[in-house]
Amino acid sequence: MTGLTGSALRLTVFIGENDTWHHRPLYSEIVHRAHAAGLAGASVFRGIEGFGASSLVHTSRLLSLSEDLPVAVVVVDTEERVRAFLPELDALVTEGLVTLDACEAVRYPGDERPSDPSGHPGTKDERP
Repeated sequence: MTGLTGSALRLTVFIGENDTWHHRPLYSEIVHRAHAAGLAGASVFRGIEGFGASSLVHTSRLLSLSEDLPVAVVVVDTEERVRAFLPELDALVTEGLVTLDACEAVRYPGDERPSDPSGHPGTKDERP
C-alpha cells in the first residue's frame, strides 16, 4: 500500500497490557487486523503509568509479577478507512477507551531517497 499524506483520522485504543483475545495479546490482534484491513499504519505504545475506568493506578515503578501497564494502539488512515475499521474493534475491545482525532499526515518515503554513488541510501543530513 502507498503511504498516506494529507487529511487523516487517528484512532487510539487505550487498553491494558494484559488484555487478551483468544490467548493472544489484544494489542497484537488489533495491529494484525489493521494490517489485514490494509490500513496505512498502526503502532503500539506501552505506558509507564496510568489509570482507567477501574481507578486503579498501574505503574512500572512498583515491583509486581502481575503488572498490567497501559497500552495505546494508534492507527492512522483516511477517515473513511478508519471508520470502516471500527466494527472490528467492537468485536475485540470489551474494556477500554477508543478516541478519534482528525490529523494531518506527512509521509517520508524512505525507499525513494536518492542514493549516493556507492549505492547507499542518502540521509537527511549529509555533512562532509
